[in-house]
Amino acid sequence: MMPMTRSLPCSLLRAGLAALSLCVTSLPALAHAGADAGGHHGFWAGVSHPLLGWDHLAAMLAVGFQAGTAAGHDPARRWVGPLAFCALLLAGALAARGGWLPGGLEVTLAVSLLVFGLLAASGRRWPPAGVAALVGGFALFHGAAHGHELAGAAALAGMLLATALLHAAGIALGTAARARGALWRRLPGALVAGLGAWAVAPLWMAA
Repeated sequence: MMPMTRSLPCSLLRAGLAALSLCVTSLPALAHAGADAGGHHGFWAGVSHPLLGWDHLAAMLAVGFQAGTAAGHDPARRWVGPLAFCALLLAGALAARGGWLPGGLEVTLAVSLLVFGLLAASGRRWPPAGVAALVGGFALFHGAAHGHELAGAAALAGMLLATALLHAAGIALGTAARARGALWRRLPGALVAGLGAWAVAPLWMAA
């Protein structure tokens, strides 16, 4: 029984990575030079961007929440997922500014909600390298969505600040939930996963 219990986190993590790989390989990348070059400018436009899209908002809170619930007595674990997300978010945004616009972006963002929600709802401590790979991989697509609409360094800086603050809020909520029992640790993640499933179904059928 114990080996099966210990292998469950790795199995679920592999399933999440497989979902990410499926999104990457099955959705064609479209060359879209100058992606929305007249997009939103300025620092505050960048700050507001992650806050006004419910999918981005829920995903970033879920990443922070999972980090807060899983950190335990190892504070370093708290920042692995959020830092990977921020770094790859910026990389995806810069790639989008350079002309990269992946096809089926909405489907991939919805799948990320489902995966992040399941990670948080599991209530388990995941291997840090696996968390960084999974979270960072999906962050590339979130970054592409932002970079397609934001223009200029100030807007990207605002996007990163808002993202970091959402992660910090999620970490604070996760840390508080960890002290209140299993239900509080798992329910928010389950809600995010439910949102992801609700968003994925019609998009996947229409694809």
